[in-house]
Amino acid sequence: MVFDFGYRLKNLRQQHHLTQTQVANRLNLSKTSISGYENNVKTPSQDVLIKLAGLYRVSTDYLLGLDDEEMISVEGLTRQQRRLVEELVRMLQEKT
Repeated sequence: MVFDFGYRLKNLRQQHHLTQTQVANRLNLSKTSISGYENNVKTPSQDVLIKLAGLYRVSTDYLLGLDDEEMISVEGLTRQQRRLVEELVRMLQEKT
């Protein structure tokens, strides 16, 4: 199966309930650029790729198809909450 960058980008945008215009405004880009990325007509620069990853809270590797696992943001959690999340992940990994 061939990786489709535009599909992944569009899917992330829809998961976050954003329009192309909203993404463009948040990243200070044109709607045409966002549409071009999602339709695989344009390729984002490294800077834009980093901004997209930050907006959707995923790694650039995930955006580029080098990694199929999305990241989970622990931003805003307390130290204790982060430890609980880490422990839960460890427990789930041990069961598989």
